[in-house]
Amino acid sequence: MSAPPGEEPPDGRAVSGRRLGEQGVLVLVATPIGNLGDLSARAVAALAGADAIACEDTRRTGRLLAYAGIARPKLLVVNDHTEAAQASAVLARLDQGQRIAVVTDAGTPGISDPGERLVRAAAAAGHTVQVVPGPSAVIAALVASGLPTGRFCFEGFLARKGSGRAERLRELASERRTMVFYEAPHRLVRTLDDLGTALGRDRPVAVARELTKLHEQVWRGDLAGALVWACAAPPRGELVLVVAGAPEAAAPADREVADELRAELAAGASTRDAADTVARRLGVARRRAYELATRL
Repeated sequence: MSAPPGEEPPDGRAVSGRRLGEQGVLVLVATPIGNLGDLSARAVAALAGADAIACEDTRRTGRLLAYAGIARPKLLVVNDHTEAAQASAVLARLDQGQRIAVVTDAGTPGISDPGERLVRAAAAAGHTVQVVPGPSAVIAALVASGLPTGRFCFEGFLARKGSGRAERLRELASERRTMVFYEAPHRLVRTLDDLGTALGRDRPVAVARELTKLHEQVWRGDLAGALVWACAAPPRGELVLVVAGAPEAAAPADREVADELRAELAAGASTRDAADTVARRLGVARRRAYELATRL
């Protein structure tokens, strides 16, 4: 049966059966983050139509293929330790016109998981890269958190220790967007404590665990309460932290702006230059600064 006008067939092949792309196709396939029922029909078709599958763990991927009733194709182990070395093997297969699917243990390849290097190498070699979207712990936790979703940033795992961790936390203290982190259960208490110290213990947070699984839970409150909760009953399973962004800073009062303007004018700046300088320094509207400067 042919696909509807303007759409590709579910397995991504052309209607004639000819593979898309002259040199092969790399297909990133999102897999369930816990509930196998979230495996889409398109994902099943993409895996069934692949000549080989690049995966983190052959056992986990083997169980997923068995669940979907897919005859096991060639599995290539591509994890954090082997991705760079396996890129050449994947490219060789793509050069032969093969269709290579990429999966990780859970979720979308390339998001805190292997896949990024393969995509970069395949694209640089002129191969087609396709994506079969699906489950994402980042989006699931974000929309369940109850925190603002209009603007957010994904921070992945914080550095475990050292100056990199401290520096990143200092930078995030002024981040206005909602922030999403991954964390392991045994590091949760320390991370909540460090976030509270850097961002303020009254900062709203949601802690999501075991998303889409039987014991799914989303705890909501502030960083101080989350720390108490985590210490009292250390949660198990995969964790996603969603932290509110920094609140809008209060606009400086006219008196504060006027004091800064007086200092600039006393130093010899013109009314216009003083207004420009103070507006930039205090983050106020230039018109407001100029009006106050002319009054002075």
